[in-house]
Amino acid sequence: MKMQTKQLTRGAMIAALYVVLTYVAFLCGLSSNPIQFRISEALCILPAFFPEAIPALFIGCALANLLTGAVIWDIVFGSLATLIGAFGAYLLRNCRFKWLIPLPTILANMVIVPAVIILTMGAEGSFASYPYFALTVGIGEIVCAGVLGTLLYYTMVKLLNKKSQ
Repeated sequence: MKMQTKQLTRGAMIAALYVVLTYVAFLCGLSSNPIQFRISEALCILPAFFPEAIPALFIGCALANLLTGAVIWDIVFGSLATLIGAFGAYLLRNCRFKWLIPLPTILANMVIVPAVIILTMGAEGSFASYPYFALTVGIGEIVCAGVLGTLLYYTMVKLLNKKSQ
């Protein structure tokens, strides 16, 4: 029972942190444009340490999208991209090459989010612009999920190793 409470609490904290980081990026104009720098995407490596982070990141992303006024397509499919990335990070937790852990998040967002951007642009958007949006979303994901996520991963390894000693 105690472990379940600890996992639930940790999951709630991860979801809340995702919301706060996304909202800060939103206030700075970084979270919802074709080039997105959602610092919160760095948290998508946490399932490599804590399985409860998978639903927490999904819920955090959905709440963040709701709070920042995203359209329904972004709330649903953007959150699913985060869920896919988080689950992928969990599956790669024992991978020899730790720098691969953020890759599912980067790829899921590069595939799904450009379609959402095009759908929400109305007549202005066409699927001919899909490669452009995949590139711009990918740049933001490489920086936030890839670089910042990898830095967070190695920080977590050090912190958890100190805690176990």
